[in-house]
Amino acid sequence: MSKAPQRVIHVGVGVFGRRWCTEFLKTNIADGTIEVVAVVDRNSENLEIGRKALGLPPERAFTDAAAAMAAFPADFCTVAVTPAHHEEVIDAAIAHGLDVLCEKPIADTMAATLRIEKKVREAGRKMAVTMSHRYDQDKQTLRRVVGSGVLGRINAIGMRFQGDMRQHMAWSALFRHEMEHPLLIEGSIHHMDIIADLAGAPCASVTATTWRPDWAEYKGDTDAIVTLGFDNGVRAVYEGSCSNAVGLNTFYKEYIRVDGELGTAILNHRDLELFVRQDIWRQQHQEGSGQKIPLLQQPKWINHWLIERFAEWRAGGKPLESEVSANVQTSAIIFAAIESQRTGLPVRLGPFIQSFSPEKT
Repeated sequence: MSKAPQRVIHVGVGVFGRRWCTEFLKTNIADGTIEVVAVVDRNSENLEIGRKALGLPPERAFTDAAAAMAAFPADFCTVAVTPAHHEEVIDAAIAHGLDVLCEKPIADTMAATLRIEKKVREAGRKMAVTMSHRYDQDKQTLRRVVGSGVLGRINAIGMRFQGDMRQHMAWSALFRHEMEHPLLIEGSIHHMDIIADLAGAPCASVTATTWRPDWAEYKGDTDAIVTLGFDNGVRAVYEGSCSNAVGLNTFYKEYIRVDGELGTAILNHRDLELFVRQDIWRQQHQEGSGQKIPLLQQPKWINHWLIERFAEWRAGGKPLESEVSANVQTSAIIFAAIESQRTGLPVRLGPFIQSFSPEKT
């Protein structure tokens, strides 16, 4: 006997929120995973776009999330508003007994991040963050290779993101051009999440330098170099830019190199290759000449898959790796990088997180 679709209220029909309405939610509506019972956006034009995309009648479109939750019983809400407004939507969801699947980051500050995690935990709700890039086909294949042990003990990870989004409004939404750290908060959070997952241990320390070239039409820093150390001894270096002259390794086409005791795996433009150490003297290879690894195959990836995974978790399945308590560390890496840039010093992640604990306020 098939299970009934889980009822969803979707909040946020901005630039990326429209993709939720036209793509991610619709995939899971089509196969019976969910049904959307209401849509919410404060902007009436956006709201109408979302309502039509989801095929909802006017009475199921709201400008206030709490009103929608009070009017139509639901199982969980999906949240695609800007980070500064996450907490108020999550508060409403908790008040109405809903679980939450939320766009990254958890919140726009470290203090708000920990407040949200505490509220969700104490309310006994389920919440996960849509770290969509980690759940993409190529990254999951690399994760499988690393987890197989073929590389042996991991020594170091290198990751490069180079996007050409330097012009005003080139990165879709105005708020990114007006915030202090658009690259780290809106882009690098995905990349740090991937690095930490591949490292296989909690992050211990973060050192970062960030800047904005003169040609970048942003208020905040568009470029960064971040070094990370992990509890198991793995080190990582991240290079990121959304103001590059050309998009060499942009979103979904990043460069990732994982160096291990027994080999190296390289993911570049969604092509994955493996180099395994042989018992010969001073072997040398060239990128592009390694063993080609085919990508994993399944019907859904990124947010399409995350919605399904979240519904399965709610039905008694395995928790998502990006559930809110675990995802606190990903957010902490980003806010620690911002703190390192401010002070010019390395930041120890454990004490940094503890300094924002809600129990201290």
